[in-house]
Amino acid sequence: MVDADLTKTAKIIVEHSTKVKKGETVQIIADYAAKDMVLEVYRRVLLKGAYPRVHISVPGMAYTFYKNASEEQLKHFPKISMYEMKNTNAVIFIGAPDNTKEMANIDTKRIAERQKVLKPLFKYRSEKTKWLIFYYPSPALAQEAGMSVEEFRSFVYRSTIVDFEKMSKQQEKLKKLLDKGNKIRITARNTDITFSIKGRKGMKCTGEFNLPDGEVFTSPVENSAEGHIEFSYPALYQGREVEGIYVEFRKGKAVKIKAQKNEEFLKKVLETDKGAKYIGEIGIGTNYNINRFVKNILFDEKIGGTVHLAFGKAYKETGGKNESAIHWDILTDMKNSGRIYIDGKLVQKDGKFLI
Repeated sequence: MVDADLTKTAKIIVEHSTKVKKGETVQIIADYAAKDMVLEVYRRVLLKGAYPRVHISVPGMAYTFYKNASEEQLKHFPKISMYEMKNTNAVIFIGAPDNTKEMANIDTKRIAERQKVLKPLFKYRSEKTKWLIFYYPSPALAQEAGMSVEEFRSFVYRSTIVDFEKMSKQQEKLKKLLDKGNKIRITARNTDITFSIKGRKGMKCTGEFNLPDGEVFTSPVENSAEGHIEFSYPALYQGREVEGIYVEFRKGKAVKIKAQKNEEFLKKVLETDKGAKYIGEIGIGTNYNINRFVKNILFDEKIGGTVHLAFGKAYKETGGKNESAIHWDILTDMKNSGRIYIDGKLVQKDGKFLI
């Protein structure tokens, strides 16, 4: 039986998100559990007259690499992968992890070291190719979200199959305020923080790079963050979960970092490089079809009525300049007494837009 939601999503991926054209080379990088979606995306890429190249990861591959790779292998730059990337027009990532905690006991220094090595590859992909990330509703993701597979499947497709033209129009007002704005202030529970956004651009997110989608973001001026924030939700990174995060900023830098769970891990990650303690992104969630936290940032950062800050790398298209090997989004809820001000104007109250 044909899965109508799967085929609709594959169509969005190929036609809306990556806009695949005849003669293009398209990399499809996926986990094995997403094979049904891979096949449908593969079929649609072929029907466009493009040239798909499929890379499938089997469960345990990343763990095996970090557990067994020598220092020489860890520091080896994959020239073949870079050659392929330079001859690729679009990259489609379809995640479907078998175990969301696979990397929990791997030394974070080894992962950070590898990320630094691969930085030129990631940079080229993000700046020179079309790309898209989608998470297929696998049993492991459903379990992490606290749902049955069927419930999670419905949640994923309800969040993904939306009217992107309508979403774009709704986001336009917020984008214009960010484009013209000089200062953004966020207040919520144990939170009062300000950033300069002077000269920066707001970016609408309507399915071009992430599915599901639904956020407007920008990058703050690098040395401008002042104040404190308590993040409402756990932050997940490299298979580990950090809870009860509280951070104070001075002149853009995180100067006080606390967490109720895995505080040392949080601090280690934020020591990755010089830019890791600075904010590279401020994002405001606008997808109200995503109405619960599921421990997957691709979904969670889009929750309508939330704000997220990303430590590390900024997006150049917003005017951001912060450089880092990490980009770690952490989320706070605005639905209970939260406020967002742009140049003193209240634009969101209790998670609802006033514009």
